[in-house]
Amino acid sequence: MKKITIMIKQINKSLVIIGGVAICMVAYACKKSFLNREPIGQISGATLNNRAGVNGLLIGAYSMLDGTGINDWLIDAVNTSVWNAWAGSCAADDAHKGGGFGSQPERGELEGKYYTSENAILYQRWKHYYAAIQRCNEAIRALNTVPDGEFSEAEALQVRTEARFLRGVYHLMAAQMWRNIPYIDETISFAANNYKVSNMPSDVAWTKIIEDFQFAIDNLPPTQTDIGRPNSWAAKAFLAKVYMQENRLADAKPLLDDVIANGVTTNGLKYDLQPEFSQLFRAKYENRSESVFAVQMSVNDGGDGRNGNQGEWVNYPSTFGGWGNQPSFSLANAYKTENGLPMLDNFNDVDLKNDMAVKPTDPFTPSTAALDPRLDWTIARRGVPFHDLRLGSDAPNPEGGPYRGKKWVIWNEDVGGIGSESMDGWQQAGGMNYNMIRFAEVLLWAAECEVEIGDLQKAEDLVNRVRTRAANPDGFLKKYVDDADPSKGFTNTPAANYDIKLYSGGNSFAAKGKDYARKAVRFERRLELALEGQRFFDLQRYDLAQPGYMADLLNSYMQQELAKFNSYLPAPQTYNIFVGANFIKGRHEIYAIPRLEIQRSAESSGPTLTQNPGHDN
Repeated sequence: MKKITIMIKQINKSLVIIGGVAICMVAYACKKSFLNREPIGQISGATLNNRAGVNGLLIGAYSMLDGTGINDWLIDAVNTSVWNAWAGSCAADDAHKGGGFGSQPERGELEGKYYTSENAILYQRWKHYYAAIQRCNEAIRALNTVPDGEFSEAEALQVRTEARFLRGVYHLMAAQMWRNIPYIDETISFAANNYKVSNMPSDVAWTKIIEDFQFAIDNLPPTQTDIGRPNSWAAKAFLAKVYMQENRLADAKPLLDDVIANGVTTNGLKYDLQPEFSQLFRAKYENRSESVFAVQMSVNDGGDGRNGNQGEWVNYPSTFGGWGNQPSFSLANAYKTENGLPMLDNFNDVDLKNDMAVKPTDPFTPSTAALDPRLDWTIARRGVPFHDLRLGSDAPNPEGGPYRGKKWVIWNEDVGGIGSESMDGWQQAGGMNYNMIRFAEVLLWAAECEVEIGDLQKAEDLVNRVRTRAANPDGFLKKYVDDADPSKGFTNTPAANYDIKLYSGGNSFAAKGKDYARKAVRFERRLELALEGQRFFDLQRYDLAQPGYMADLLNSYMQQELAKFNSYLPAPQTYNIFVGANFIKGRHEIYAIPRLEIQRSAESSGPTLTQNPGHDN
């Protein structure tokens, strides 16, 4: 995969690109908790308080976007990756953790809702986010002390603005996980002995996150020379995301309207959808019109995979080294259509034909049911081409199901073969970018706003814009010329019975009403963004508007999914993770703050961090 040769593309090289003792010291300091040890960057001002030092610190802050770089052997990059498989997808209704019941139990704990505040994934993600935040703050602190003349006024403002944008991003990701978080800015430091910051009142952090993004909106340019840097439009989209996450739709709507009407990418392209859905997950289409803000992944750069997306490798079929994050029956069933539209209410009543109870040596013909074409770019299933790699998927896993993920799995055509330029390191990190926000998401956010506070026809138009791209026959997966030799290419025959239509007439939002429109928009978002680590946090948002929504949906899902496994597996086999699983309303909508961090926050009067409702300290 040929990466764009720009400075920002070099950000994810574990700070090797900027070299020097100062940056090594920053990386070392990142291993230390901000709550009870000296945080990142408590080093000589003479070393860093200059142009090279400040720029190096800013690059260090960018380098954490991929979810790696904390430089701690106790941190598993699969758990902290920006592609949030466990806390974002498996903890919702999109996927199962895969593997065996006894392996990586911390992942099963999140999926089955029996985790505690000692869960390793929660601790590692907390540690990563606050290490990243401190890197942003170190860049600002160093900038504040550089001698006159090191930066022009405009250059200094650019550094400060990018650091605050990144600080907003990292705080927002933490706030999605825990909601009630401490906000750490450049005034907080070990030297000042004020680093034990409370997470109460809970709205303080959200207010500060908004201020960081508003500062970025006011001061970032509309385009950038380096494609991996944010522009003002990306900042507007992130601020809209904050408002959506808080269920402040009236505040989000004007931002989204502006981004849709006028927004451009960092390299000046008018925001638009890629013509074909599959292009979003192929290296050769990176940084195009749909990319609002993407993490620029890099591999085969001497970093042993640490600068790529180390989390996505579990998405690969086991043949290529992956073994986890298996799409659920529920997710696969969601792609069935009736008269070209989703089956909003009864999609999960009958399973899409699969090979869960079929021996690998037995013949199998995949389903001929009508399907949304996005299914076969999202989920690998038996009897259907898996990119240009092979026919079908792995044999069914009794601990995960018959499906595997396909998004971000590399193509031979793009990279010259498995293990080449697009994969690196023992964890086979991928080099394809991860879109933290893409334009389809902006359209669907706007559709939510229109349903609740705007115009149902506009909401329908926005959803139909996304569905029109999905319905493009040029973007349908096609059958192989020769199933035994995918290298011979594809025919022009669709690989399945794809039938997708737009909402209109008797099935229009106006005709069916607001409740129907709301359900359709939420369902569309699931289909479009499946397995991208977003689903759990979407359910959080819906629950703010409809308390109990999340508990009802996920408890029903876990019961249905357990029944499905039981129907396929011979007794006494079962899906152990869901045996006795229970999503408790008022507890599991947000995660437990790590116990160790609460203990480390203790002062003479007690901990400064307050545990989230219902969770153990």
